[in-house]
Amino acid sequence: MNTQRAKEIAASPVMVHVTHGGVPIYIQHVDEKTETARIYPLNEPENEQNVPLHSLLEQ
Repeated sequence: MNTQRAKEIAASPVMVHVTHGGVPIYIQHVDEKTETARIYPLNEPENEQNVPLHSLLEQ
C-alpha cells in the first residue's frame, strides 16, 4: 500500500477493509519517513505493532 492511501484510510471515518498477513487490521498512524504504519488486529486492539506499508493490503 502506498503512503498516501494509508494516510487516507487512517483519517477516514469509514471503516476500510485492510489486512496484514491475512488478518483484518485497523491503521492508527502512518509514518511517512519510515514508510511504516501503527496497526492492530480488529479482534486484538491491545496487540499494537509497527509494520511496513508494503505489507498492508486493501481488500
